[in-house]
Amino acid sequence: MGVLENKARARLFYKYLSKVYDRINPFIWNEAMRGQALSMLDIDETDRVLDVGCGTGFATEGLLGYSDDVHGLDQSPHQLEKAWAKLGKHDPVTFYLGDAERLPFADDSFDVVWSSGSIEYWPDPVATLAEIRRITKPGGQVLIVGPNYPKTGVMQKLADSIMLFYDAEEADRMFTEAGFEDVEHRLMGPSYDPDIAITSVARVTD
Repeated sequence: MGVLENKARARLFYKYLSKVYDRINPFIWNEAMRGQALSMLDIDETDRVLDVGCGTGFATEGLLGYSDDVHGLDQSPHQLEKAWAKLGKHDPVTFYLGDAERLPFADDSFDVVWSSGSIEYWPDPVATLAEIRRITKPGGQVLIVGPNYPKTGVMQKLADSIMLFYDAEEADRMFTEAGFEDVEHRLMGPSYDPDIAITSVARVTD
């Protein structure tokens, strides 16, 4: 388990990263990538949508272009403060301070659940994916963006020491163990590293 797959360390990390996050993020996760990920979903304007690990609200802004009922959750108050400054605390997005492993929502609450740049910090990704599946309505969609596993041994060791990196095979395993059956994956990234991220979309079948 990587050093940042710990909730206390991750909160401390984002306490300081939040100050510069929106300046750094475009080098790793940019608007073009967000658009590619959004194109993998079929979102209706009436769908209830949740952004898990919403951070400063970058993905949340994109989701607002598709739905009028968008919600965002993050465990970092410092990241949420940045999101509130951009989007308001209650309108047009309803924000929650909370834990992805214990989502404060009833079963079958959302039509679409999105999470980008969050899974790599989850101590137990399978349990968290199962929790996300719990709150997604039958027929609903789940999209997860995480860091693709590096190709070289040195970079793999470095990645493993920091946080969760994974490939499509490992993504299949995690989603299957969490109860998903219908999953597809797409690699994406900026021009200098087009395979930096792995985006997975699953549909809840029952």
